[in-house]
Amino acid sequence: MVRPLSARLAQAIRPRRVPQSHPRLQQQRFASSTPSTEEVQKKAQDALAAAQKGLGQALETGKKALGPVGEKAATMLGSYREPLGYNFAVFREVLKQVYVAERLQPPPISAFSSVYSSLWAQARSPQYWRNLLRSGDLTKVGIYALEAYGIFKIGEIIGRRSLVGYNIQ
Repeated sequence: MVRPLSARLAQAIRPRRVPQSHPRLQQQRFASSTPSTEEVQKKAQDALAAAQKGLGQALETGKKALGPVGEKAATMLGSYREPLGYNFAVFREVLKQVYVAERLQPPPISAFSSVYSSLWAQARSPQYWRNLLRSGDLTKVGIYALEAYGIFKIGEIIGRRSLVGYNIQ
């Protein structure tokens, strides 16, 4: 049986009772160590000072690298220099917290060695190559190898800063 629209809307709008939970099922609240406001302010001031120092060094480097254009860009910042430095420091601190919270550290060396040893063992096995040939995946592996080689060559060209050979003067 289909209820009319007004009945369905009335049920959706009607306040629901929140069930009383059993005392044993309630979550325990543990004491947390929240830093004092003085500590937080000191940390913010230290971050601001470090950001201003880093921004000042970056501006000086930009002035030197870009010449008169860099000097003009630095003077155009004017009063925005301090807020930009502070926002940069806050952004950096947030990224540090995300890095730690999400466990974004690189994998250990043992993980790399195990992966490469298994790949090397497969590459030396004739049975693996026969299976690739039978299944038709050999073309896919060849395309992946060609992509890797192309990326390597592009990196080599960028490293040389020349399309062919090295610029020797």
